[in-house]
Amino acid sequence: MRKALQVKDPKRPVFILLGPTASGKTALLEELFDPVHSPFPAEFVSADSMQVYRGMDIGTAKPDRALQERIPHHLIDICDPHEQFNAGDFVRLADRACKEIAGRSKLPVVSGGTGFYLKNFIFGLSRAPPSDPALRRVLKEEYARKGPGPLFEELGRLDPESARRIHPHDTYRLLRALEVCRSSSLPLSSFVPCAAQRPGYRFLIAGIRLPREELYRRVGERCAGMFRRGLYGEVEGLFRRGYTPRDPGLRAIGYREFFIETGTSYELSADIPGVQTLVERNSRRYVKRQETFFASIPGVVWIPGMDRRKTLDLLSGLIHTFVNSVPYKEI
Repeated sequence: MRKALQVKDPKRPVFILLGPTASGKTALLEELFDPVHSPFPAEFVSADSMQVYRGMDIGTAKPDRALQERIPHHLIDICDPHEQFNAGDFVRLADRACKEIAGRSKLPVVSGGTGFYLKNFIFGLSRAPPSDPALRRVLKEEYARKGPGPLFEELGRLDPESARRIHPHDTYRLLRALEVCRSSSLPLSSFVPCAAQRPGYRFLIAGIRLPREELYRRVGERCAGMFRRGLYGEVEGLFRRGYTPRDPGLRAIGYREFFIETGTSYELSADIPGVQTLVERNSRRYVKRQETFFASIPGVVWIPGMDRRKTLDLLSGLIHTFVNSVPYKEI
């Protein structure tokens, strides 16, 4: 017999599964919440900053259509690659999705590798100064006149932590970080979310932990698979539609490595093996940054991920205990 969340539950239960790229989160969730065998109906909310973009399927490892039809997914394919999407957008839309999912008497499951989104969802957005339109105009003029180099160097001096997170061509985040630095004389990275979890939610936060060498091996397999499935053709199609690394979507790992900057424009690299090597290298570096960031999130129950059966059993036990501790009804 399956169970369903009672809509009047005073604190909305949400299960969060986090872990670095290639840790196997999607496959684990697919088995844990299979509609035929799982006792608890669920819907998934993607916490991946690049899966929001349409036309970027292979390089972002989106769940396939069959899985999305079996288990509803949210916050996938909601933006075009030229549109900006940030943590505030994610928290607002994830809140809405979780409310709607609970309203259908299902368990909201939030999962992805964008730790900054997850941390803000759990603990609330940081209280950074509001935008200053006049200062933003000045920064945009400087960017147009000087390019990203000098501004990125300034950010490196004023806020090294943000400079490590922000790509030099991520215009929106670069200018926002400098805007905060100049207006408040404090680095953006100093404005952190509050320490307490947001009211209105009960979170079960689980994380998948794998040895670094195993993650690197999986990253290599994943990159090779993306190229076999036609990643070059996907990027070429986006480029023909006018998208370049100047657009937020194409700054993602797996896309930006294809582009060669030629003065004021871009062209695609013909060195596909070289691009694949770059994608794999940048993905490994991203995995290290993800692990560091996830370690800063309190309250995570870390699950060893080497033994798939054991991992599933541990996660299943956690979920059953969590779900059975809140009001449910039989359906």
